Amino acid sequence: MSEPSVIKPEDINPNYDWHRRVPSHGRTNVDYEERINFPRLHKYRLGRAREALKNSKAGSLLCFDNNNIRYLTSTVIGEWSRDKICRYSLLAQDHDPVLWDFGSAAKHHQLFSPWLPKENWKAGMVGLRGTVHPDAGLMKNAAKEIKSMLNEKGLANEPVGVDLVEPAMMFALQAEGLEIIDGQQILLEAREIKSRDELMLLNQAASMVDATYHQIYETMKPGVSEAQIVANANKLLYELGSDDVEAINAISGERCNPHPHNFTDRIFRPGDQAFFDILQSYMGYRTCYYRTFNIGRASDSQNDAYKQCREWLDKAIELVKPGVSTDKIASVWPKAEEFGFANEMSAFALQFGHGLGLAIHERPIISRLVSMDSPDEIKEGMVFALETYCPAKDGYSAARIEEELIVTDKGCQVISLFPAEDLPIANKY
Repeated sequence: MSEPSVIKPEDINPNYDWHRRVPSHGRTNVDYEERINFPRLHKYRLGRAREALKNSKAGSLLCFDNNNIRYLTSTVIGEWSRDKICRYSLLAQDHDPVLWDFGSAAKHHQLFSPWLPKENWKAGMVGLRGTVHPDAGLMKNAAKEIKSMLNEKGLANEPVGVDLVEPAMMFALQAEGLEIIDGQQILLEAREIKSRDELMLLNQAASMVDATYHQIYETMKPGVSEAQIVANANKLLYELGSDDVEAINAISGERCNPHPHNFTDRIFRPGDQAFFDILQSYMGYRTCYYRTFNIGRASDSQNDAYKQCREWLDKAIELVKPGVSTDKIASVWPKAEEFGFANEMSAFALQFGHGLGLAIHERPIISRLVSMDSPDEIKEGMVFALETYCPAKDGYSAARIEEELIVTDKGCQVISLFPAEDLPIANKY
């Protein structure tokens, strides 16, 4: 067995010079500027995970969540694998991670992913979300192999942190005598502070959405549908280098209130208010970035809704700095009853903040639903989005705005740059 890769203290600290803006370099590396340093990124993520594991009650982490697998192993085989639960990885204390991947992908890693020993890339399969019945023994055999590895490392009697798992797989692990605890919390802790390379990847992802909103602004006119906007945005994002357009919300006219979180074939009409959310990733790093537009003209109630939405958002952004607690930020947003909802659960995610990284929702989560009674601390190096929503007095229009930001040593840097200070009116009459 090879010696585990050495992670130095500087590999797990962001060490970013906040006197300079986080750059957005483009899609390629060059020989005359230091851009994304992928070996440094690999070391940082593995180092953070090892540190979080060491500080936990677990002796190892068993991951089926694609985001955590990528964080630990710096591998990905395609968005299609996200809901299959067909890959898994084991990180034992003081050892390198081992990955069981989908068939031939394991052999590909041996050839093209040299940052881990070749024997750590294995083929594996536990059932594809139950389509192979547990009675076939795949899960039982996998659990036995995992137990054997932990025995070899002297960790079989330590708890195993698992992020997400099929019930039958958890039963198989428990049948081997392994104690299962929540590993998702351990890895979310590791992932909450971003390195300089992660900051640049998130900023590059945001710049792709800037361009997409410029295209949307130029395209919006009567006769164009929500679905056409989504189709054109998907095409542009993939041309710009996106590796996954997870979803695009496109909501217009009478569909704006209440917010349905989807898109349809509805055709834009003069005077419509419309808002969009673009959820996509660059090198795995996600965006969540709303903008609102009007088509041709805007009514007084639509303008008022936009101004109020912007005010709620700006008040929240002004509070962001290290040491502030999430309840302070959520407190500047209206209570659910103040904008037409019965309670905070029914209004959840309308006045909202959430971490961004390899997932759309990381830490911190900022909401009146959870933050007032269970606040978290804002930390330097976090990246998150803040989003607000305001229904218009006409009863059907609404404004929705979101900004992505990086927490610096003294405040924050907004990285979602398509103009949103005032209500944009496309093809103004």
